[in-house]
Amino acid sequence: MKIQILTFLLLFVAVTVVAQEDEPMRMRPQMTEIWNPEISVITPGETPADAPSDAIVLFNGVDLESEWTSGDGSKPTWLVENGCVTTFRGAGAIKTKRVFEDFQLHIEWRTPSEIVGESQGRGNSGVFLQGIYEVQVLDNYNNRTYRNGQAGSIYKQHPPLVNVCKAPGVWQTYDIIYTAPRFNDDDTYFTPPTVTVLHNGVLVQNNSKLRGPTEYIGIPEYSVKKHGPGGIMLQDHSNPVSFRNIWIREL
Repeated sequence: MKIQILTFLLLFVAVTVVAQEDEPMRMRPQMTEIWNPEISVITPGETPADAPSDAIVLFNGVDLESEWTSGDGSKPTWLVENGCVTTFRGAGAIKTKRVFEDFQLHIEWRTPSEIVGESQGRGNSGVFLQGIYEVQVLDNYNNRTYRNGQAGSIYKQHPPLVNVCKAPGVWQTYDIIYTAPRFNDDDTYFTPPTVTVLHNGVLVQNNSKLRGPTEYIGIPEYSVKKHGPGGIMLQDHSNPVSFRNIWIREL
């Protein structure tokens, strides 16, 4: 009798195992849960304009020389006062001492309250990513110019989706998400640089793919050259444009 019971139990176990092998694996919620490594914790700024805890503050309203030089590497001559830095005719461009690849950049800018000039001659400057890809700064409040050269454009490549310029003399913001290019061995882009820009909180560039470095005359891709990390450059275009609250997060 015991032998019969044992034989039955063994047969039951064998049948159960075979049946389970024939059934497809059943997904459970835990199978698609990723727990490690944990997400890094940072402290956000009190407002969207304030630097989070992992940001590098490039200009705090007082000290320009710690993070910036003139374009030729000398001491910058831009005017620092009242919490901002302002260019003037002949001051030349300034650039960061640090270099970057992929990043999130916050920068605030203001064109002169006194309206002088029109089109490209009014409140003109630029934010150059890696020193060669320009997001245009311009007073386009009731000031028409060519669409791929106005504020929020990737200069001479992508016009902004909308014009959200504030009046002259009023502070404006750019929040820029930038992915640096990667290159093939022949200096062509394996993946081109991409730029997303929020101007005064409004999306004006949506993951725009750049054709090449910024050119005033000519076709951008003709000047593509393989490069590594680069600095942030602010342009002197002979107009007294001001900047403040500049910070960056490396991605």
